[in-house]
Amino acid sequence: MEKDDFRFALSFGEDQFGGPPWADLIAPDELARLRAMQAVPLLLDATGAPLKRNFVHVDDLAQAILAALDAPAARQQLFNICMDEPVDYAKAAAHLAATRGYIPVEIRSPFHSNWLDNTKARHLLNWAPKTGLEDLIERAWTYRRAEEDPRKVWYPG
Repeated sequence: MEKDDFRFALSFGEDQFGGPPWADLIAPDELARLRAMQAVPLLLDATGAPLKRNFVHVDDLAQAILAALDAPAARQQLFNICMDEPVDYAKAAAHLAATRGYIPVEIRSPFHSNWLDNTKARHLLNWAPKTGLEDLIERAWTYRRAEEDPRKVWYPG
């Protein structure tokens, strides 16, 4: 994630970035209703618990790549480069409700939570992510895109 990506990942609008596409999980009339209000998805996993999903800010990813280039121990190794904890949709929704007045909306899904372990990267690369959930949210919601910096989606997410 970079700039305002995370804000658009949680958008119910046509400007949604990444997935899952809300239109795949929500009836069209309900999606239209959510688009008209200041709502945030509280995605639930297959068991009904808030989904947990790994993300990484591009700044942390760049730092990890630079660390790997200078680390002989990184040769031919694979690393999980991610935040220390996955994004918990309930915590994200609660933060946005408390700081910006968003209304959390539970959305059931068939998905399963995941939690990548970045311990190997921490030890072999002497690297640690600097961006946590609240910082990821704040950076995305306070970012103001310049007119000469149009939003481009290079991959669907």
